[in-house]
Amino acid sequence: MKHSTSKHRHNPFWDFFASVKLAIVLLIILAIVSILGTLIPQQRDAVEFASRLSPFLLQIFISLDLFDMYHSVWFRILLGCIALNLIICSLDRLPATWKRFSARLEPDRTKPFDDLPQEQSSRTDETPQQAGGRIGRLLQSRYRKIREKEVGGDRFFYAEKGGLSHFGVYFVHLSVLLILAGGLLGSFFGFEAYVNILEGEQTDTVMLRKKMRPLKLDFEVRCDRFTVDFYENGAPREYRSDLSFLVNGKEIKRVGVLVNHPVEFMGVTFYQSSYGPAPGKTVDLRISGPGSGTSPIPMKVESGKAVDLPGGEGTFRVIDARGDIMNMGSAVLISIQPANTNETVEFWVFKNEEQALSRLPGPMRQSLKFNPAAFKPYTFFLDGLETQYYTGLQVNRDPGVSVVWIGCFLMVAGLFFTFFTSHRRIWVRVLGIGTGSRIDVAGMASKNPVGLERELDRLMKDMRKTAAGYEDV
Repeated sequence: MKHSTSKHRHNPFWDFFASVKLAIVLLIILAIVSILGTLIPQQRDAVEFASRLSPFLLQIFISLDLFDMYHSVWFRILLGCIALNLIICSLDRLPATWKRFSARLEPDRTKPFDDLPQEQSSRTDETPQQAGGRIGRLLQSRYRKIREKEVGGDRFFYAEKGGLSHFGVYFVHLSVLLILAGGLLGSFFGFEAYVNILEGEQTDTVMLRKKMRPLKLDFEVRCDRFTVDFYENGAPREYRSDLSFLVNGKEIKRVGVLVNHPVEFMGVTFYQSSYGPAPGKTVDLRISGPGSGTSPIPMKVESGKAVDLPGGEGTFRVIDARGDIMNMGSAVLISIQPANTNETVEFWVFKNEEQALSRLPGPMRQSLKFNPAAFKPYTFFLDGLETQYYTGLQVNRDPGVSVVWIGCFLMVAGLFFTFFTSHRRIWVRVLGIGTGSRIDVAGMASKNPVGLERELDRLMKDMRKTAAGYEDV
């Protein structure tokens, strides 16, 4: 159904987007898309689902961006069409609504009193002036808009309330537009990322999930301490990160982050999402060769720090340490700088050397890259790595959240005005009859006629309580 009340009624574009049928169709499409977005895993949760699809279906899903539909171009176009439909529908019907709201009805109208029920009339011994003054004060205490008129000694009153109920649907429309705008703000200007931080270290860079590229923040975040508690069966019971946020090297905020208890700093929200073990800075090695005697020399080495070889032939450093490399256990990458040349020698040393080498292909086992004795006459042995935890944080920024919240509160207000209030208009006339007066009360309401009847009944009872020489008609 189309309903056009504005000067744009002959514009096909305007008429198309002012259609209520179009609004229903768009909302049905949005509901279907939302259901699909629930059934089809999105973003990082879609890997397992995508692996079960045939190559043809997988290509269709990827081309339609069904694994990230809420950020797809077609979904944004759908939201834009819904927003345009709401705006044009509202503007198309606003003039008629404003006309009803601003209409100035005369107090001495007779049509509202046609077929007036007997219980809405009464008589009093007061003159129209006396009764009119009393009724005027009563109406002033209950209604905001009061108009009064005197015709030939008779008194007429008009009162109304709840005029804003006409605009309840516009509050709802505006709230939907704000929610859509907030969602689009988050889609265009927000991000979803993650970062792993070792205990005691800090960073100002996170990794975007969808684009898989680093993003530099306007501040640094430091993991001061990480703790994890376990159940008796070994499952984690609770893990917590004590974070500090720094701007230009100055600590601004220190707070603990738990699962389901995120923290926000400068518009960026941090969630505790994971944790894991990582090699620490200290490596336990043994070295056999010149100066080691009959048994290898045990050494504690700090990663990245140059250490003299026992025989003075040069220096070595641990330039990489892995807790588990290619499922072959812990390993370190040794870099040796001989004293008489600029060419370095690099090779991996595994803690479980025989087990690790047995998993390598034949050519790789022969490579000096995996030979702990690659720099003669020394042989390196790995006894262990210092282990520390890293905290895995989910990092999100959504600048549209506050706009969405405003839209939600506005929607509640709009629904309240729409369903729980009505525009009520009350007419009261005081007609002189002999030495007394006759009082008639009538009313109209935009909705809830039962509520109007109750209000008119209460109004008549209050008029009767203060009337002199009252009697029913």
